[in-house]
Amino acid sequence: MDRRTLLRGAAASASAHALLPAPGARAAVRATADYPSAKWVPASSANFTASSRPSSYPVRYVVVHVTQETYADTLGIFRNPAKRVSAHYVVRSSDGHVAQCVRERDIAWHAGNWNYNTWSIGIEHEGWVDRPAYFTHAMYVRSAALTASVCDRYGIPKDRAHIIAHSEVPGATHSDPGPLWDWVRYIRLVNFA
Repeated sequence: MDRRTLLRGAAASASAHALLPAPGARAAVRATADYPSAKWVPASSANFTASSRPSSYPVRYVVVHVTQETYADTLGIFRNPAKRVSAHYVVRSSDGHVAQCVRERDIAWHAGNWNYNTWSIGIEHEGWVDRPAYFTHAMYVRSAALTASVCDRYGIPKDRAHIIAHSEVPGATHSDPGPLWDWVRYIRLVNFA
């Protein structure tokens, strides 16, 4: 084998290697989400406050929201630094797919009340408060599993005093998740997840 053939082979091997993901790259991307089933879709850093929860603030609540937007538009809003809003998670209506937009250690701007932002994990659900068809079985099941995981990790009781509606946050100006959200079903699913 001559030198030219050897160099061509080495170059081809290096090129092929450059096209392959680095070992562990897929695991590193997945590891950025706190909830293993979530896809990491980060919000703009202008839309949340970096923190070190739970050591800086205890996590006491899960706040349930409805987006009043589509799943894709909600993710776009969270990525837009001019919007000044975010939530930790967004759950898609059609299949219950979960995106994580803010790390749980950080403070998402979702509740409209600074104390509740510091004390809670915010979960948005794709849909509209007056369109119950968006509240699918898949959405309820996947969201309940996420909420159960959050409650387990932070020692939050799995009850309506600690899993609250956005409308129940003191000073709230929003009505979500609205009267069509099935709380009995949801809390039951959280407790059996």
